[in-house]
Amino acid sequence: MPVCSVVIRAYNEAQHIGRLLEGIRHQTLRDVEVILVDSGSTDATVAIAKRYGVKITHIQPQEFTFGRSLNYGIREATAPFIVMASAHVYPVYPDWLERLLEPFEDAQVALTYGKQRGHAVTKFSEHQIFRRWYPDQSIPRQPHPFCNNANAAIRRALWEQHPYDESLPALEDLAWARWAQAQGYAISYVAEAEVIHVHRETWRGIYNRYRREGMAFKQIYPHERFGLRDLVRLWVSNVWNDWQVARREGVWRREWWNVMRFRWAQFWGTYQGYRQSGPLTWALRQTFYYPQSTPPVVSGREERQRDVAPIPYHEVEDWEV
Repeated sequence: MPVCSVVIRAYNEAQHIGRLLEGIRHQTLRDVEVILVDSGSTDATVAIAKRYGVKITHIQPQEFTFGRSLNYGIREATAPFIVMASAHVYPVYPDWLERLLEPFEDAQVALTYGKQRGHAVTKFSEHQIFRRWYPDQSIPRQPHPFCNNANAAIRRALWEQHPYDESLPALEDLAWARWAQAQGYAISYVAEAEVIHVHRETWRGIYNRYRREGMAFKQIYPHERFGLRDLVRLWVSNVWNDWQVARREGVWRREWWNVMRFRWAQFWGTYQGYRQSGPLTWALRQTFYYPQSTPPVVSGREERQRDVAPIPYHEVEDWEV
């Protein structure tokens, strides 16, 4: 039996998935099972995964939600711990999996999640979000259910009691963590389990991401409200805060307009998602999960300060065969 099973959801991720699989190959933890849940890729995603000996399962595009895709993959898993990784992340250090699984030594820990940092192509405001959501200090038992399945792990035995909600358009991780805390279990944040998250989205893509998350949040917390006042207040305050950081870093002239656009897409999308929390139709699935094209990716990542040497990735732009 492997120590853990890594479940990767993917759709047309040939530009990214090879780096993630190479990072898994470099891990100090060796007994690792890797499962790819592919939802109709038309590029070389599956071929690259096969080169790495990955177990592959498929889900039809019409059936896809984040929760359903994870449930498909976890059913194929054989390990007691399930690691979730987005196909467009890659680990910085060779002890990523060890650090991510370490909190499970406490039997009351149901879920762990690790640090995320942006890539060279990440938009300025998204870097600020990563810094706020993923601090440099670990939190062994955090008081709230926030987590993110781009870099997280759970106990399979608890998933068997409560699979991911397949009806949500997003935030299936938040819903599961909320359930786990309600059962008396703990959530642990591990700053040392660091990945680089490559988000290169169009402005429309950013809007759609936050719209589906707004829809999901409203389903999870039906009594919550997000009105026009909230939209304006949060847009103004976040733009101002990002501008202050940009000035300190000497990039305000280059980034001031991008900050305004990103924060508008974020909060306008959230506002629209709260207003549209109905069923996830096929038209919405296409909008949320299947963009028309994937922008090119540039090499590069942020360097982090740790005593562990980072994984020596080759600077390869395209992993396609």
